[in-house]
Amino acid sequence: MRYEPPAHHGLDVIYLDSHYLAVNKPAGLLSVPGRGLEKADCMASRVNLEYPEALIVHRLDMSTSGVLLMARSLEAQAAMGKRFEYREVEKTYIARVAGECPLAGNIDLPLITDWPNRPRQIVDHEVGKSAFTQYERLDYSERYDVSRVSLHPKTGRSHQLRVHMASIGHPILGDELYAPDEWVEGQSRLYLHAQSLRFEHPFIDEWLIVESLSPF
Repeated sequence: MRYEPPAHHGLDVIYLDSHYLAVNKPAGLLSVPGRGLEKADCMASRVNLEYPEALIVHRLDMSTSGVLLMARSLEAQAAMGKRFEYREVEKTYIARVAGECPLAGNIDLPLITDWPNRPRQIVDHEVGKSAFTQYERLDYSERYDVSRVSLHPKTGRSHQLRVHMASIGHPILGDELYAPDEWVEGQSRLYLHAQSLRFEHPFIDEWLIVESLSPF
């Protein structure tokens, strides 16, 4: 599939201090450069045009929009890297999924790369890495048979939310890897948005919530 990043109309900076900055990443844009010059345009490179010191802390899937946090020094990058590694960052995503999702639940399904079909991930109870997601249904449209849900991943596996929701029979709309064709056709994007990060700031001793409200 050809990479066609969205046009750049300036950064949407949603948080900035002397240690960190957070931007609202648009759907369809890589977080970091991919292989080849045609994939050099990404969120990190766009940020570096204005903040050349900025370093990536975590990533979002290309198709996912929302909060992307970057560090403004190696020290700040290492400090937040530990927050993510030790699962001390509370993440909230918003998604639109197929069907009438239960009001709330937990998904505990181990994941591993499906190597013959990369970048797909699959559930594997023998050798998969632990992956845990909490979800809540926010509303349901009987007319369209679509639920809007809040997702809270407690681990950070690749494609975790996409695989977990598909595994319980409620794939995310527009998900070309994991949703049946009827939930992909006619959709303008993957309906998954990283809405907020909550964490204890490593340098100013207070809790922060960095937020970008879902566009859907």
